[in-house]
Amino acid sequence: MLHIPILRAGEPYTSLETLEVPHFRTGEPWVRVSQANSGLIAKDLASSRRVLQELSPGEILRICKKAAVAFMESDLPLGEALQSPQEYVQQLSATTGFPHALCEQNMRKIEAVLVNMEAVLDGLTRGLDLEVLRSGRDPKSGRNISFAAQTPVLGAVLPNNSPGVHALWLPAIPLQVNLAIKAGSAEPWTPFRIVQSFLSAGCPKEAFGFYPTDYSGAAEILMRCGRSILFGDQSTVSQWEHDRRIQIHGPGWSKILLGRDRADDWTDFLNVMEHSIVDNGGRSCINASGVWVHSNGPEIAEALASRLASVEALPMDDPAARIAAFTDSTVAERISGMIDNHLKIPGAEDVTARLRGSGRLVTSDGCTFLLPTVIRCDDPEHPLANSEFLFPFTSVVEVPQQDIPSRIGRSLVVSAITEDPEFIRELLRSQQIDRLNLGPIPTNHISWDQPHEGNLFEHLYRQRAFQSVIEEPILTTH
Repeated sequence: MLHIPILRAGEPYTSLETLEVPHFRTGEPWVRVSQANSGLIAKDLASSRRVLQELSPGEILRICKKAAVAFMESDLPLGEALQSPQEYVQQLSATTGFPHALCEQNMRKIEAVLVNMEAVLDGLTRGLDLEVLRSGRDPKSGRNISFAAQTPVLGAVLPNNSPGVHALWLPAIPLQVNLAIKAGSAEPWTPFRIVQSFLSAGCPKEAFGFYPTDYSGAAEILMRCGRSILFGDQSTVSQWEHDRRIQIHGPGWSKILLGRDRADDWTDFLNVMEHSIVDNGGRSCINASGVWVHSNGPEIAEALASRLASVEALPMDDPAARIAAFTDSTVAERISGMIDNHLKIPGAEDVTARLRGSGRLVTSDGCTFLLPTVIRCDDPEHPLANSEFLFPFTSVVEVPQQDIPSRIGRSLVVSAITEDPEFIRELLRSQQIDRLNLGPIPTNHISWDQPHEGNLFEHLYRQRAFQSVIEEPILTTH
């Protein structure tokens, strides 16, 4: 059986305590993963050394580009074995239910972030020359400017839902901060392969801690790291959301808004709606879980449901597969049952179920799926008007334009299809919207020069007052 070790300062470590992760379809043991206890994690974090400061920003960016090639093309260590890119896709799919085609799409997303890291950092830092982090002086202007790192190690408590989310912690390396990674129990493959890609590219091994662990180990990382990022559902993240040391990546409740001025042109935007809802199997917090419109709500729901009703549950190796299977069929059953119970409340209809003539919960090739679902909501207060689930799900809600900004609630991404100046001003003023797209931009479209959710640079560094009479650049200790 395959074995994935702990990495302590980049060195493999086999624990006596292991977790056997099964193949989601057959139930047979698929990989044995060494487990780190909280004492081991605490010991490692206490002795962590910031080795990345010894490299120049240019050197680390070159390492990122080499790591991109290794991630996509190389056979990399996986315990005592080597893992090819093709084996990575198969192994990832086997424990997460992600079809091969979506695994490959997420590989390309991670590759793109590594290749375009300079543009990513430019967006996070607003054009700051990263040499400032080492020297305390801007090489362009000659001004003294200093940033203090808030932690030597960034904790990363990671999810199982989508491999692409791992692109979000990658900038920590060129920002010269070590990593303590808690992998998702079903998805250790991607973070482990990313670390091996960096090591093969020449990154110092001491920059990486890889700690598969349980709840107590994850809490140890969150409590001991000066800064962390945490992924999870609302029940997981709610207990940490007031801790300023932790950047939360929870449910997105992302939405498409169709303003009064474009309401009659809604057929022009069905592609944007479909891709926002279905891409990446609907598993991302940036997938649209709501379409809020000024008018034509029933017509939009009908047309959108007609498109999504044609999406089928396909085998994992089918290149046309667009949705992921659930590794635990009881989770899919519980979600579907929850939706059905909410549908008993007047004011909502599952339009896709009517058009398909069947339910959303299906079994195919031994796998359990939830088929894409479009709910038409007459009441913006209906429980399904602002819900999010781990499959392509959206509610179409018709609300007068003037009420939309105050009714949509917290939204990670809003794509507003409008050219109405007053409506745009209201959205720009909203404190409920984290990312705002103006125009027919899919909610899952990422721009390299914009932060995804929060700003990792601002999370890791604060600017401090700094004066110096020394003429030559100096190396500061953060």
